[in-house]
Amino acid sequence: MEFDNYRTALVHDWYLSNSIGGAEKVALKIDEILSKNFSTPDLFALVENITKNKKNLFEGRKINTSFIQKLPFGKDRVQSFLPLIPFAIEQIDLSPYDLIVSSSHISTKGILTSPDQLHISYIHTPMRYAWDQMNTYIKLSNLKRIGLEIPLRYLLFKLREWDFVSGQRPDFLIANSHFTAKRIKKYWGLDSEIIHPPVDIGRFVFNKERENFYLSVNRLVPNKRIDLIIKAFNKLELPLVIVGDGPERKNLEKIANKNIIFKYKSSNKDVEKLMSRCRGFVYGGVEDFGIAPVEALASGAPVIALAKGGLMDTVKCIKDCSKGEIATGLLFKKQSINEIVEAINWFEFNKIWKKYKPEDLNNFAQKFNPDNFKNNFMNFINQSIETFNKKTCL
Repeated sequence: MEFDNYRTALVHDWYLSNSIGGAEKVALKIDEILSKNFSTPDLFALVENITKNKKNLFEGRKINTSFIQKLPFGKDRVQSFLPLIPFAIEQIDLSPYDLIVSSSHISTKGILTSPDQLHISYIHTPMRYAWDQMNTYIKLSNLKRIGLEIPLRYLLFKLREWDFVSGQRPDFLIANSHFTAKRIKKYWGLDSEIIHPPVDIGRFVFNKERENFYLSVNRLVPNKRIDLIIKAFNKLELPLVIVGDGPERKNLEKIANKNIIFKYKSSNKDVEKLMSRCRGFVYGGVEDFGIAPVEALASGAPVIALAKGGLMDTVKCIKDCSKGEIATGLLFKKQSINEIVEAINWFEFNKIWKKYKPEDLNNFAQKFNPDNFKNNFMNFINQSIETFNKKTCL
């Protein structure tokens, strides 16, 4: 197949105005790359509620959706239709397209394509709650609280089967971090190319005077483990600002003391200001990559986080750095309240924040800038096209 004048499609899981995060920013950047180098892609998702919203990422372009969009509350609560998601994504008709790029954290790698269509999937994560984070998800689930743990476990068992099968469908896989690549290998048995997500480094200012508060920017969902951070700071009695919104909001408000401030509707400028002023950025979850921590580094703020997951690509612990190596934060080993308390106490008592140079943190973050992503992603597409053409000619 000659890839000169062909149609392209970009498929993302969903676009919801209350959960525009790192995955959506990656999808937007992929759209820019495809539009510049090939053709403006047609857009697809399970559901969307942004085309008539101020958070519209695509300037009014149509986003084609699945049948879940038309179900009651479908476009606002797609997660409630979890059992239908594999079926729904397979019903999207992509037969007119030559090149299809999926941006997947749950389902879009499972789209159905023909042998003549090139499908490249950017994997943010294999389905988290079906694999290694299943028990954490179940423990914090409302379904368990009302006695439906066994049906929930069976549902996740079936989703695990589909996640494996659908992971085999793309022609080429891209992982957003070494951690995600390891999970893809372990759960799907497949190799993947590692291309870190783009981070808009230029937005952030790193040379402002630091103030006496800590910051955490997250979606308020169970796997982010903001509950651990709150309970730790309840003990520490240090100022903490939490930016973000999500289904865990009310539960987290109930357990937080007065030293903890929630900001649900912060603008980009508000977040930039907080990151440029905070003493440190705190993260308690197992992240697949973690764009917000890189944004903190670009702002000159050290990151205090769990020593697992994608943050191992971005946070170099001050306790483990060899001479001449730039430290970008402090890592704690266990996902527990006491570990966070001990880390922050050590950070405070020894005034560790003074040992980081904001300009060094910003320089380190530059490797994740959008230009690097564009170059790496475009190179991978070109290589994939060449390999795909050779296979189809056999």
